[in-house]
Amino acid sequence: MSPGPVAIRHCHGLDELRACVALQKEVWNFTDAELIPLRMFVVAEKVGGQVMGAFDGTGLVGFALSVPGTRSGHIYLHSHMLAVRKDHRNSGLGRRLKLLQREDALARGIELIEWTFDPLEIKNSYLNIEKLGAIARRYTINQYGITSSPLQGGLPSDRLIAEWWLKSKRVETLLATGKNPPFSSETFVEVPAQIYDWKAANETRNRAQQVQERNCEQFLRSFEAELAVLGYERDSEGNGKFQLGRWEEKWSYASEETA
Repeated sequence: MSPGPVAIRHCHGLDELRACVALQKEVWNFTDAELIPLRMFVVAEKVGGQVMGAFDGTGLVGFALSVPGTRSGHIYLHSHMLAVRKDHRNSGLGRRLKLLQREDALARGIELIEWTFDPLEIKNSYLNIEKLGAIARRYTINQYGITSSPLQGGLPSDRLIAEWWLKSKRVETLLATGKNPPFSSETFVEVPAQIYDWKAANETRNRAQQVQERNCEQFLRSFEAELAVLGYERDSEGNGKFQLGRWEEKWSYASEETA
């Protein structure tokens, strides 16, 4: 049976925030020590962050959590977590939650939302780059340490940083036409479809780590050359490919951490 209609809105009250904590546990299966606690959801809501929820007839089926940040005097939002219940995935719900984040941010005069994402996750990378219009030009090695989530497969938590420039021509073109503006691809980084199976089994995990280490080197070298992730391709067999080129728009907040 297909999921029923889903409404997205701001979460309100402790019961809805508790439901976010429970869904986080369901999706990532973190140990209690690594769960974002209820207090953090409450604080985010109070200090200018966002807690967006997706609700069907049964209750909460997805959420997005962000917290405010500053860089060189500019306010932006860091979208720390997005979760969708398994039976509602691949329905566009994650994108809808992100677009509500964008709408809310623009209403408050905020032009940038950032988040980290695992470059080995093919579907999520495609969403971020091709369906939202985010770019990436920073890479962090083992950002959160070795996590307890089975989704990480015991690998270092390497992450790309998505920059979602909400008023850029890139994003506005994508939202108007369904496609990112054309660009000249100078290099690419590949992710094999088998990566999920390799991460899940002890005997093949080293193959997944080899892919991660190879791709890390390629990303760092490309970003040093001032290239950015501007496109993402998936083939008929499920393999992913990041396309990197030069972003002609000049949106940037100088970052103390990369200066």
